[in-house]
Amino acid sequence: MTLLAFFLGLGIGIGLWLWQYTQFQKKLRHLLRLLPSDGEEVSLSTLPRLRREIIQQQQECEELHSELKTWQELLKVAPVGYLQVDDENQILWCNQQAQQLLGLARWEPGQVRLLLELVRSYELDSLIDRTREWQQPEVKEWVFHPASADAAALSGLKALSLKAVSLPLPEGQVGVFLENQQPLIDLTQARDRLISDLAHELRTPLTSIRLVVETLQQQLESPLRQWFDRLLPEIDRLIYLVQSWLELSQLETHPSRQLNCQSVELRSLIESVWQTLEPLAQPQQLSLSYSSLETVWLKADKSRLTQVFLNLLHNSIKYSPFQGTIRVIVNLSGTETNRKQVQINIIDSGPGFPAADLPHVFERLYRGDAARTKSSASLSDSTATPVTTGSGLGLAIVRQIVLAHGGAVKAMNHPETGGAWLQVELPTL
Repeated sequence: MTLLAFFLGLGIGIGLWLWQYTQFQKKLRHLLRLLPSDGEEVSLSTLPRLRREIIQQQQECEELHSELKTWQELLKVAPVGYLQVDDENQILWCNQQAQQLLGLARWEPGQVRLLLELVRSYELDSLIDRTREWQQPEVKEWVFHPASADAAALSGLKALSLKAVSLPLPEGQVGVFLENQQPLIDLTQARDRLISDLAHELRTPLTSIRLVVETLQQQLESPLRQWFDRLLPEIDRLIYLVQSWLELSQLETHPSRQLNCQSVELRSLIESVWQTLEPLAQPQQLSLSYSSLETVWLKADKSRLTQVFLNLLHNSIKYSPFQGTIRVIVNLSGTETNRKQVQINIIDSGPGFPAADLPHVFERLYRGDAARTKSSASLSDSTATPVTTGSGLGLAIVRQIVLAHGGAVKAMNHPETGGAWLQVELPTL
């Protein structure tokens, strides 16, 4: 009986072992199926195959860690900031540039902390959340005001104009590239101040020079007098350029102070401007077409708006073909609950803007292609008025006046006429 019990127990034990071994082999085969296959036939048994796959996975992990380290080293010395957060907005990693831009002095490599604890920026938080939600890259520009627990250090911190480009990453992570645009803004402001100061200093001597030339012109006989006749328009051009630059600087610095708002009826204003420009339009036999479904009243500075439409209509006159028509189309938009906006479209049938010029037509001192400049210059000689000098500041002044009124302006080419299409939006009463 003892021997029988022994063999019975041995059989049961061997059976359990075989069952466990079979289950173990099934699990191994299942695990092997989950691992990536190289597509080649393998004659190895299960355990050697598993061992080989584990070694391959370890090698791939080492390669990935090496590649990750390489990219981190590159980002460390990159001229732009970079930070990466997880699905809960905890900082996983950031380079030195990002630490300097955002003031992340309390963060250390390997430390996981909420971004909001270290950087108080609603714009950055909303950018990251929007990127994670929409799963597409986003771009944001804003003025970042650094925070500090030290009151003495806070007074020395300077606001920065930042541009951020975010991109979605796996597992809800988000990466953000940060660019400091403040040096460029400071340089631009310094340039503008320098030119404004120079323009202010030039105004008085230019006026004196013009008076001297006028005096000499009256006392000279031909052929010497013709040289002074050619000199005066050039002096006028310089005076107009200086005055325009000073005016543009004042509009940019204190826009609200430069406005004297009153109720203005749009159609009568535009017709008055056209009457002023009609001597320039008559040689080309140009006409003005005004269309609007209703009378439009604006609360605006009448003299400034006159300046806007003088510039815009004069540009249309310069580039319109013979016997052409300049169309002014006025539309109203908005609801009863929202303030209405008036949209003023000025459309000519000239050559239009070159595609390369469209993004820059409202920039100061920007001049378009040579053909348009030449056309402007020839008209300037025939009219001999300061408006036709083509200083490159007219449309820049238009934009600043419209912005000061709370509006917007953009330039396009009209799909039907092929000519320039300038669109001004202003709030109505």
